[in-house]
Amino acid sequence: MGSSEKTILVTGGAGFIGTHTVVQLLNDGYRVSIIDNLDNSVIEAVHRVKDLVGPELSQKLDFNLGDLRNRDDLEKLFPKTKFDAVIHFAGLKAVAESVGNPRRYFDNNLIGTINLYEVMAKYNRKKMVFSSSATVYGQPEKIPCVEDFELKAMNPYGRTKLFLEEIARDIQKAEPDWSIILLRYFNPVGAHESGKIGEDPKCCSNRGIPNNLMPYIQQVAVGRLPELNVFGHDYPTKDGSAVCSRLHPCYGLADGHIAAVRKLFSSENIGCIAYNLGTGSGTSVLEMVAAFEKASGKKIPIKLCPRRPGDATAVYASTEKAQKELGWKAKYGIAEMCKDQWKWASNNPWGYQSKP
Repeated sequence: MGSSEKTILVTGGAGFIGTHTVVQLLNDGYRVSIIDNLDNSVIEAVHRVKDLVGPELSQKLDFNLGDLRNRDDLEKLFPKTKFDAVIHFAGLKAVAESVGNPRRYFDNNLIGTINLYEVMAKYNRKKMVFSSSATVYGQPEKIPCVEDFELKAMNPYGRTKLFLEEIARDIQKAEPDWSIILLRYFNPVGAHESGKIGEDPKCCSNRGIPNNLMPYIQQVAVGRLPELNVFGHDYPTKDGSAVCSRLHPCYGLADGHIAAVRKLFSSENIGCIAYNLGTGSGTSVLEMVAAFEKASGKKIPIKLCPRRPGDATAVYASTEKAQKELGWKAKYGIAEMCKDQWKWASNNPWGYQSKP
């Protein structure tokens, strides 16, 4: 069966990684259904996906407003479409916010996913790619992280991902006809090379500051915020700031999800298996600032602040397993990521909205 005959349900498909993955799926010939509650995304992003792929491929995309925590929203969807696989992005993802409001994270990330498994089982749709996170490693004793390391998340967000990985393993062990691929990855940096879709978080701190580094740097660069707070400048790293791996949303993460979907369809007895997606090396916060300044030609004023609870010192992953078994490798470095990020930012200084 060719990809043109297969339909993929993408939960959270209107979000940052979701939209980039949907573009790649459509260009690869898949049919795609999105379900998203637009809690941290906007319908304009879906319209831009359709513009990017053109009128013919956009006919293969449908959008459904729905919340996984409401099982009825899933029950409306599954009887009308035979999904060949599910890519599950939907959930909240900010470490600092999860520390301050863990119940919100347990409600969104755990209950929504359990409902999804229930409805998938009811309709005998048992192939899933799950968007996990490198936060499941916590602060590992050594780096790079390998998939069989001990898992010990340091914050509520990371624990939701860890709990959901355990749930996936338990379900697949009890019901061996499930095939589940867990993708553990790090911070996405960049945007579609067209500059038409990118990261536009609604989810901010109570001071209106984005919870993730790159949209924060971007908002300083376009003048929406006066300076970048660098949380932690006394870590035992080369420049004192925290280190992690960064990945391009198209030529890293989206390609990784496509590779995982292909494996679901081409391999028997996958079981429940985890893969790291990363560059195999780490980049510090201050190195990211310098790279973005070079790409944008803008000076980013910074303010050194105390560490945030829940943040790790340095985490990046070995990607040998993904290269060997999925045929996947990250294609872009930090310079290219920042170039694409700046194209998105300069074309869309207020994200998907015009200036309020």
